[in-house]
Amino acid sequence: MRVVIAGGGLAGLAAAAALGGSGFDVELHEARPFLGGRAASFPLAPGDPHSETIDNCQHVLLRCCRNLLDFYRRCGVLDKIRFYDQYHFVEPGGRVSWLEPAALAFLGFPALGWRDKLSVARGLYRMKREARSDRLTFSSWLEAHRQSDGAVRRFWRPIVVSALNEEPERAAAGAAFQVFLEGFLASRDGYQMGVPAVPLSELYSPAALPRVTIRLRSPLERLDAVPADFYVSAVPLERVNELIPGLDLDLSRFEHSPITGIHLWLDREITALPQAALLDRTIQWMFRKSARHYHLVVSASRSLLPLGRQEIIDLAIRELGEFFPVAREARLERGHVIKEPRATYSPAPGVEASRPGAATKFPNLFLAGDWTQSGWPATMEGAVRSGYLAAEAICRAAGRPARFLIS
Repeated sequence: MRVVIAGGGLAGLAAAAALGGSGFDVELHEARPFLGGRAASFPLAPGDPHSETIDNCQHVLLRCCRNLLDFYRRCGVLDKIRFYDQYHFVEPGGRVSWLEPAALAFLGFPALGWRDKLSVARGLYRMKREARSDRLTFSSWLEAHRQSDGAVRRFWRPIVVSALNEEPERAAAGAAFQVFLEGFLASRDGYQMGVPAVPLSELYSPAALPRVTIRLRSPLERLDAVPADFYVSAVPLERVNELIPGLDLDLSRFEHSPITGIHLWLDREITALPQAALLDRTIQWMFRKSARHYHLVVSASRSLLPLGRQEIIDLAIRELGEFFPVAREARLERGHVIKEPRATYSPAPGVEASRPGAATKFPNLFLAGDWTQSGWPATMEGAVRSGYLAAEAICRAAGRPARFLIS
């Protein structure tokens, strides 16, 4: 049987990997010249065959992202993910704290005072015993549970903003609960941070996917433009109704949240830390790509959208100097800013109920994407889960039930 998939991001690739491995003939169409969707990399100078390849934004995963790891296994690239046991937090002035969540090492976390540490411990305890709520914001939940200002600023907020690409004042409490329950409390190693050791494009190996044909630079105006037995739409939510006339999904509850990535090449090394959360400033994360190349990330970056490239670079360099004093003497050799205004949907209260499942009113058409009902927020894990769920739905419709999702 033949399946056509529109969209070469993680959701479409995961569906293709699962279906191809189950004996379906899969044809995947991607409009751009590369795979990965919003988790992609591309040459800095497209016309130069020797150009350096950069990621659109640094994407990370946790050890608890079991389906994403399964997808990497299918592609034969698990060895290209580097895991870290410690999270580094840097305060303005340069003091570094280390956090090992599974061991509750935040009790010795110097970025938090004792009142803040007790507040966090109380919050995690309550979180394990309360039902997840999609009706109130995480900020409201933190306030109701008397979380201290330091605990919110230096523990809850940095983690939630990075994981959900949304501020606690906008994000539903239920989505935030999942971050901490899955990553911090469900297993001893679930919190470990995985960072790709190669450009993101090297994680997608079509040659490793059996019975899958990839067609790049191949946009589909309508999903049914190519004959097939089954179809999967794995395009962003703002495109799905256009791609499938008559589907008429009500997407009025969805709003987007932006991410901004900033690449800086300096004339010297400013830190040996491989990654660090930067506290109390606009720039939220630093990733050391090499001794002179640093990738900075700002999630939920609405404040940066109206700023120009040079304004953002100047802000980033100024803040880096607050965390890493040697950066004040460094000379910028090159800078590159990538804004993604539609990076993810905003997991606001009430949105969860509006996320559609894989099945549609058309019996041979299925949906995938991190905005669909995957059981996870809009993350790489959520995207892969949605692809696997769409593949399972096709297998059932074809009379060949199969299980791909790792729950």
